[in-house]
Amino acid sequence: MALYALPYDPAYPVICFDERPCVLIGDKLLPRPMRKGEIAKQHYEYEKLGSCVLLAAVEPLTGQRLGQIYERRTKREFTAFCIALAAAYPHASKIRLVLDNLNTHNASSFYEHLSAEEAFALAQRFEFNYTPKHASWLNMIECEFSVISRVCLDRRIATSEQLRREVLALLQERSAKAIKIHWQFGVQAARSKLNSQYARVNSLNQQYKET
Repeated sequence: MALYALPYDPAYPVICFDERPCVLIGDKLLPRPMRKGEIAKQHYEYEKLGSCVLLAAVEPLTGQRLGQIYERRTKREFTAFCIALAAAYPHASKIRLVLDNLNTHNASSFYEHLSAEEAFALAQRFEFNYTPKHASWLNMIECEFSVISRVCLDRRIATSEQLRREVLALLQERSAKAIKIHWQFGVQAARSKLNSQYARVNSLNQQYKET
């Protein structure tokens, strides 16, 4: 929460990152096309055509976004995404990346897929800030995933190519509009809402209990 409260600093951008699996779904029967005065219709039966994963990042204070579609989400894909993210912020001294504790989300991924020199250089570009276990809602990228799900992924998409084209177009549009995320859950709210956890560590934290 304290990280989110920091003023904007282009040398130390705060960027929220995560991964979202996407199931590819096709029609068993061709949908009935739209006609004048009618809506398009599709049969209830469908078929699963595999899956892919969306890796995405958003800078809440500027509204800039980056997304890439991969077949898998291994250390290789995480490394590739971080390379692209570092390239998108060439003048940043350190990218403050908010992410979860998935075992691929650390600098060891860089060393497994880059030379030691390249891996070290890439690791120096990042400061990893991990959300607590079972607290992915503290990562603002979840707000972006919610929008993507409602606007783009609430229907059948059969191929990874189509999904890539449509999801990345949406992210580019939202970046061009610089749609920011206004986070309301600050430090004091966190201490009050999560008081039972604070108090478990130190009884002095009872002072933050909601009244």
